[in-house]
Amino acid sequence: MVIDLNADLGEGFGIWRLGDDLALLDIVTSANVACGFHAGDPVTIRRTCAAAVDRGVSIGAQVSYRDLAHFGRREMEVEPEELCAEVLYQLAAVDGIARAMGGRVSYVKPHGALYNRVCRDEVQAAAMIDAVADYDPSLPVLTLPVSVVHEVAATAGVPTVSEAFADRAYTAAGALVPRREAGAVIHDAAAVTARARRMALEGSVTAVDGSQVSVSARSLCVHGDTPDAVGLARAVRNDLLAAGVVLQAFA
Repeated sequence: MVIDLNADLGEGFGIWRLGDDLALLDIVTSANVACGFHAGDPVTIRRTCAAAVDRGVSIGAQVSYRDLAHFGRREMEVEPEELCAEVLYQLAAVDGIARAMGGRVSYVKPHGALYNRVCRDEVQAAAMIDAVADYDPSLPVLTLPVSVVHEVAATAGVPTVSEAFADRAYTAAGALVPRREAGAVIHDAAAVTARARRMALEGSVTAVDGSQVSVSARSLCVHGDTPDAVGLARAVRNDLLAAGVVLQAFA
Protein backbone atom coordinates (compact mmCIF):
# COMPACT_ATOMS: atom_id res chain seq x y z
CA MET A 1 0.00 0.00 0.00
CA VAL A 2 1.40 3.39 -1.07
CA ILE A 3 -0.05 6.56 0.46
CA ASP A 4 0.81 10.24 0.24
CA LEU A 5 0.63 12.34 3.40
CA ASN A 6 -0.26 15.98 2.75
CA ALA A 7 -0.71 19.05 4.94
CA ASP A 8 -1.70 22.69 4.47
CA LEU A 9 1.39 24.85 4.93
CA GLY A 10 2.58 28.41 4.43
CA GLU A 11 -0.54 29.76 6.09
CA GLY A 12 1.09 32.56 8.01
CA PHE A 13 0.67 36.18 6.90
CA GLY A 14 3.16 38.95 7.58
CA ILE A 15 4.19 38.84 11.24
CA TRP A 16 1.36 36.39 12.04
CA ARG A 17 2.48 32.77 12.12
CA LEU A 18 0.32 29.66 11.97
CA GLY A 19 1.66 26.19 12.64
CA ASP A 20 5.18 24.80 12.43
CA ASP A 21 5.85 24.44 8.72
CA LEU A 22 9.44 23.23 9.06
CA ALA A 23 8.52 20.46 11.48
CA LEU A 24 5.61 19.33 9.30
CA LEU A 25 7.81 19.32 6.20
CA ASP A 26 9.94 16.67 7.92
CA ILE A 27 6.83 14.49 8.24
CA VAL A 28 4.65 14.88 5.14
CA THR A 29 5.35 13.93 1.54
CA SER A 30 3.29 16.73 -0.06
CA ALA A 31 2.82 20.36 0.98
CA ASN A 32 -0.31 22.32 0.06
CA VAL A 33 1.13 25.83 -0.03
CA ALA A 34 -1.22 28.75 0.58
CA CYS A 35 -1.22 31.10 -2.40
CA GLY A 36 -1.96 34.43 -0.70
CA PHE A 37 -5.73 34.55 -1.07
CA HIS A 38 -6.74 32.86 2.20
CA ALA A 39 -3.31 33.05 3.84
CA GLY A 40 0.33 33.32 2.89
CA ASP A 41 2.45 36.18 1.60
CA PRO A 42 5.42 36.31 -0.78
CA VAL A 43 8.05 35.76 1.91
CA THR A 44 6.12 32.90 3.51
CA ILE A 45 5.52 31.25 0.15
CA ARG A 46 9.20 31.57 -0.75
CA ARG A 47 10.39 30.13 2.55
CA THR A 48 7.89 27.28 2.43
CA CYS A 49 8.76 26.34 -1.13
CA ALA A 50 12.50 26.49 -0.44
CA ALA A 51 12.13 24.28 2.63
CA ALA A 52 9.97 21.80 0.70
CA VAL A 53 12.54 21.58 -2.09
CA ASP A 54 15.34 21.02 0.43
CA ARG A 55 13.40 18.08 1.91
CA GLY A 56 12.19 16.57 -1.35
CA VAL A 57 8.55 17.29 -0.49
CA SER A 58 6.14 17.77 -3.41
CA ILE A 59 4.64 21.26 -3.69
CA GLY A 60 0.96 21.84 -4.37
CA ALA A 61 -0.79 25.15 -4.95
CA GLN A 62 -3.60 25.49 -2.43
CA VAL A 63 -5.92 27.85 -4.26
CA SER A 64 -8.75 29.61 -2.46
CA TYR A 65 -11.45 32.22 -2.57
CA ARG A 66 -10.05 35.73 -2.09
CA ASP A 67 -10.90 35.79 1.61
CA LEU A 68 -8.07 36.69 3.99
CA ALA A 69 -10.47 37.94 6.65
CA HIS A 70 -12.16 34.55 7.03
CA PHE A 71 -9.20 32.30 6.14
CA GLY A 72 -10.94 31.13 2.99
CA ARG A 73 -13.63 29.37 4.99
CA ARG A 74 -16.53 31.60 3.93
CA GLU A 75 -18.47 30.35 0.92
CA MET A 76 -18.63 33.02 -1.78
CA GLU A 77 -20.50 33.64 -5.00
CA VAL A 78 -17.89 34.33 -7.66
CA GLU A 79 -18.54 34.57 -11.39
CA PRO A 80 -16.91 31.68 -13.28
CA GLU A 81 -14.59 33.88 -15.33
CA GLU A 82 -13.42 35.71 -12.22
CA LEU A 83 -12.91 32.50 -10.26
CA CYS A 84 -10.98 30.96 -13.15
CA ALA A 85 -8.72 34.02 -13.33
CA GLU A 86 -8.15 34.07 -9.59
CA VAL A 87 -7.22 30.39 -9.48
CA LEU A 88 -4.88 30.89 -12.44
CA TYR A 89 -3.28 33.89 -10.71
CA GLN A 90 -2.62 31.90 -7.52
CA LEU A 91 -1.31 28.85 -9.33
CA ALA A 92 1.07 30.89 -11.49
CA ALA A 93 2.37 32.85 -8.51
CA VAL A 94 3.26 29.84 -6.37
CA ASP A 95 4.67 27.88 -9.29
CA GLY A 96 6.87 30.82 -10.24
CA ILE A 97 8.28 31.05 -6.72
CA ALA A 98 8.65 27.27 -6.46
CA ARG A 99 10.64 27.19 -9.71
CA ALA A 100 12.89 30.00 -8.49
CA MET A 101 13.62 27.83 -5.44
CA GLY A 102 14.53 24.85 -7.62
CA GLY A 103 11.19 23.04 -7.55
CA ARG A 104 7.78 23.38 -9.14
CA VAL A 105 4.09 23.04 -8.37
CA SER A 106 3.16 19.44 -9.10
CA TYR A 107 -0.54 19.46 -8.17
CA VAL A 108 -3.44 21.72 -7.17
CA LYS A 109 -5.67 21.52 -4.12
CA PRO A 110 -8.52 23.94 -3.38
CA HIS A 111 -8.80 25.21 0.19
CA GLY A 112 -11.61 25.55 2.69
CA ALA A 113 -14.93 26.77 1.37
CA LEU A 114 -13.76 26.51 -2.24
CA TYR A 115 -12.79 22.87 -1.66
CA ASN A 116 -16.24 22.00 -0.34
CA ARG A 117 -18.06 24.08 -2.96
CA VAL A 118 -16.36 22.56 -6.00
CA CYS A 119 -17.07 19.08 -4.69
CA ARG A 120 -20.77 19.65 -5.36
CA ASP A 121 -20.99 22.68 -7.71
CA GLU A 122 -20.21 21.82 -11.33
CA VAL A 123 -20.06 25.48 -12.39
CA GLN A 124 -17.43 26.50 -9.86
CA ALA A 125 -15.63 23.20 -10.33
CA ALA A 126 -15.42 23.89 -14.06
CA ALA A 127 -14.05 27.39 -13.42
CA MET A 128 -11.30 25.97 -11.25
CA ILE A 129 -10.50 23.17 -13.69
CA ASP A 130 -10.42 25.63 -16.60
CA ALA A 131 -7.69 27.56 -14.79
CA VAL A 132 -5.63 24.39 -14.27
CA ALA A 133 -6.14 23.37 -17.89
CA ASP A 134 -5.06 26.81 -19.09
CA TYR A 135 -1.90 26.68 -17.01
CA ASP A 136 -0.85 23.04 -17.22
CA PRO A 137 -3.43 20.32 -17.91
CA SER A 138 -1.04 17.65 -16.61
CA LEU A 139 -1.35 18.94 -13.04
CA PRO A 140 -3.57 16.65 -10.92
CA VAL A 141 -6.24 18.15 -8.66
CA LEU A 142 -6.78 16.76 -5.16
CA THR A 143 -10.42 16.25 -4.19
CA LEU A 144 -12.79 13.95 -2.30
CA PRO A 145 -13.72 10.59 -3.86
CA VAL A 146 -17.38 11.71 -4.13
CA SER A 147 -16.52 15.08 -5.71
CA VAL A 148 -18.02 16.24 -9.02
CA VAL A 149 -14.53 17.55 -9.80
CA HIS A 150 -13.57 14.09 -11.08
CA GLU A 151 -16.10 14.18 -13.94
CA VAL A 152 -15.53 17.86 -14.73
CA ALA A 153 -11.77 17.38 -14.85
CA ALA A 154 -12.01 14.25 -17.00
CA THR A 155 -13.94 16.22 -19.61
CA ALA A 156 -11.15 18.83 -19.66
CA GLY A 157 -8.36 16.26 -19.74
CA VAL A 158 -7.11 17.18 -16.27
CA PRO A 159 -6.18 14.30 -13.92
CA THR A 160 -7.57 14.03 -10.40
CA VAL A 161 -6.41 12.29 -7.24
CA SER A 162 -8.70 11.27 -4.38
CA GLU A 163 -7.82 12.16 -0.83
CA ALA A 164 -9.18 11.46 2.63
CA PHE A 165 -8.94 13.46 5.85
CA ALA A 166 -7.61 11.72 8.93
CA ASP A 167 -8.67 14.52 11.29
CA ARG A 168 -12.08 15.47 9.87
CA ALA A 169 -15.52 13.95 10.48
CA TYR A 170 -17.53 12.62 7.53
CA THR A 171 -21.20 12.65 6.63
CA ALA A 172 -22.96 9.51 5.44
CA ALA A 173 -22.71 10.90 1.88
CA GLY A 174 -18.91 10.98 2.05
CA ALA A 175 -18.64 14.76 2.43
CA LEU A 176 -16.83 16.56 5.23
CA VAL A 177 -18.89 17.69 8.21
CA PRO A 178 -18.98 21.53 8.13
CA ARG A 179 -16.50 23.10 10.54
CA ARG A 180 -19.26 25.08 12.24
CA GLU A 181 -20.69 21.82 13.61
CA ALA A 182 -19.40 20.23 16.81
CA GLY A 183 -16.98 17.37 16.27
CA ALA A 184 -16.11 18.37 12.71
CA VAL A 185 -12.39 18.38 13.53
CA ILE A 186 -10.92 15.43 15.43
CA HIS A 187 -8.08 16.22 17.85
CA ASP A 188 -7.55 12.93 19.70
CA ALA A 189 -4.30 11.40 18.46
CA ALA A 190 -5.42 7.80 18.98
CA ALA A 191 -8.64 8.39 17.04
CA VAL A 192 -6.86 10.19 14.21
CA THR A 193 -4.19 7.51 13.80
CA ALA A 194 -6.76 4.71 13.89
CA ARG A 195 -8.84 6.46 11.23
CA ALA A 196 -5.79 7.09 9.06
CA ARG A 197 -4.72 3.45 9.25
CA ARG A 198 -8.20 2.24 8.31
CA MET A 199 -8.46 4.74 5.48
CA ALA A 200 -5.12 3.61 4.07
CA LEU A 201 -5.59 -0.14 4.50
CA GLU A 202 -9.35 -0.57 4.09
CA GLY A 203 -10.46 2.57 2.23
CA SER A 204 -13.31 3.29 4.64
CA VAL A 205 -14.30 5.44 7.61
CA THR A 206 -17.16 5.59 10.10
CA ALA A 207 -19.43 8.57 9.44
CA VAL A 208 -21.02 10.68 12.19
CA ASP A 209 -24.24 8.65 11.95
CA GLY A 210 -22.35 5.38 12.44
CA SER A 211 -22.56 4.27 8.81
CA GLN A 212 -19.51 3.06 6.89
CA VAL A 213 -18.32 5.29 4.06
CA SER A 214 -15.90 4.39 1.28
CA VAL A 215 -13.00 6.85 1.18
CA SER A 216 -10.55 5.02 -1.06
CA ALA A 217 -7.77 7.54 -1.59
CA ARG A 218 -4.17 7.92 -2.72
CA SER A 219 -3.47 10.77 -0.29
CA LEU A 220 -4.27 11.47 3.36
CA CYS A 221 -4.51 15.01 4.73
CA VAL A 222 -3.57 16.14 8.22
CA HIS A 223 -4.22 19.81 8.87
CA GLY A 224 -1.36 22.08 9.87
CA ASP A 225 -3.45 24.66 11.73
CA THR A 226 -4.91 22.44 14.45
CA PRO A 227 -3.57 22.20 18.03
CA ASP A 228 -0.55 19.87 18.20
CA ALA A 229 -0.66 19.44 14.43
CA VAL A 230 2.96 18.27 14.39
CA GLY A 231 2.32 15.63 17.02
CA LEU A 232 -0.78 14.38 15.20
CA ALA A 233 1.00 14.24 11.85
CA ARG A 234 3.98 12.43 13.34
CA ALA A 235 1.71 9.90 15.06
CA VAL A 236 -0.11 9.23 11.80
CA ARG A 237 3.15 8.83 9.89
CA ASN A 238 4.67 6.46 12.44
CA ASP A 239 1.51 4.36 12.68
CA LEU A 240 1.21 4.02 8.91
CA LEU A 241 4.85 3.00 8.59
CA ALA A 242 4.39 0.47 11.36
CA ALA A 243 1.45 -0.97 9.41
CA GLY A 244 3.68 -1.49 6.37
CA VAL A 245 2.33 1.46 4.38
CA VAL A 246 4.83 3.12 2.03
CA LEU A 247 4.68 6.91 2.24
CA GLN A 248 5.27 8.44 -1.17
CA ALA A 249 4.06 11.57 -2.94
CA PHE A 250 1.58 11.02 -5.76
CA ALA A 251 3.07 13.76 -7.93
